[in-house]
Amino acid sequence: MQSFHRFLLVSSLSLCTVAVLPAWSAAAGGGTSDRGADSGISARVARLSEDEASLTWRYETGRREAEKQQAIARRDEQLLAGEHRLTAVLHMDLGTIARAEYQQGGAHLDTVRALHPGSAKELTRDHDPLARVDLMAGDAVMRSRLVEARIAQEGARASAQGRALRKSIVRLAAAQRTLQAKLEAARWTLQRQADASAASGKCRDAVHLGPAGRRAARPWVTPVEGYRLTAGFGNGGQHWAHRHTGQDFAVPIGTPVRAVGTGSVVRVTCGGAFGIEVVLKHVDGCYTQYAHLAAVTVSPGDRVATGQWIGQSGTTGNSTGPHVHFEVRSTPQFGSGVDPVPWLKAHGVKL
Repeated sequence: MQSFHRFLLVSSLSLCTVAVLPAWSAAAGGGTSDRGADSGISARVARLSEDEASLTWRYETGRREAEKQQAIARRDEQLLAGEHRLTAVLHMDLGTIARAEYQQGGAHLDTVRALHPGSAKELTRDHDPLARVDLMAGDAVMRSRLVEARIAQEGARASAQGRALRKSIVRLAAAQRTLQAKLEAARWTLQRQADASAASGKCRDAVHLGPAGRRAARPWVTPVEGYRLTAGFGNGGQHWAHRHTGQDFAVPIGTPVRAVGTGSVVRVTCGGAFGIEVVLKHVDGCYTQYAHLAAVTVSPGDRVATGQWIGQSGTTGNSTGPHVHFEVRSTPQFGSGVDPVPWLKAHGVKL
C-alpha cells in the first residue's frame, strides 16, 4: 500500500513539465500594486474582514483575562475564608492552652512552640506561662489579620478588574455584532456583483485590495488561510458531471485567495461551471486553478509571488456555497488535473 501511494505521488509530480522562469522578487503588491483600479466593494470586504478579525482577537483576549481575574478572586475568597477559620481556631486553642499553662506551670510549652514556632525564642525567654501564651496569641492573631488584609486587598483588586473587563467585553461584543452584520452585507453585495459578471461572461477589472498579502517565508503555501477542507479530489456526486477534479477549501465570501507558489497568470475567465477563475503557471511547470471566486486582483501576464493575493473567494458558477475550488494540472486545460493534497504535501505544505 505504501509503495502504491508513493507511485501516485511520483506520478502526479512527473506530470508537471519542469520549466525555468526568470527569477523574480516581488515587492509588496507584486504586479498589481500600481493598477489604481477602483477597489469598491472588494476593498470594503477586505477591510471589514481585517477589522472583524482584530475585534475578535481583542474580545477573546479580554474574555480570557476576565476569566483569569475571576479565578483569582475566587481563590482569594477561599483563602480569606480559611484565614478566618484559622484565626477562630487560634483563639479557641490559645484560650485552652492559656488555662492549661496557668494550671500546670508551663508544661505545654512544646505545644505552644509547635503551634507558633516563629515565637519560640521569645516564649523560651519568658518564664511566665500566662505571659508566654499572651505573647504567642497576640503575635499569631496579628499575623493572621495581616494575611487576611492582604488577601482581601488582592481579592478586591481582582474583582474590580474583572468587573471592568466584563464591561469592556460587553462593549466589544456589541461592536463585534455590528461589524459582523456590516461584513455579511458587504460580502453578499460582492457576491451579487460577481454573479452578474459570471452570468455575462465578462470579468470586471482587477481590483486593488491594498497590500497584496504577507510575504511567505516558505516557497509553497495553501491557497487560503482559515479554511475547512470539504470535497476532495475524485469525489462523486450530483454536483459534478464525472468526478470532482480538485480540492475544495471552505471559507467565507471575500477571503483573500493567494498564489500557492511563485509563477505567472496565464488565464482569468468568468462564466461556466467554474464561475470566476484564475490559472497560474509555476516554476516547476505545473499549473494551479482557483475557481468560484468573487473577484480577482491580477490579470493575464502578471507575475506573482508565493502568498500574493490573486483574488477573493466566492460562490460563482456551479457552487453549493462559499469556497475555493483548487486544482493542480499538468496543462492549463481542464482534464489534466492531479490530486492537490499529495502534491501540496510533496511541496512541504501541510493541510
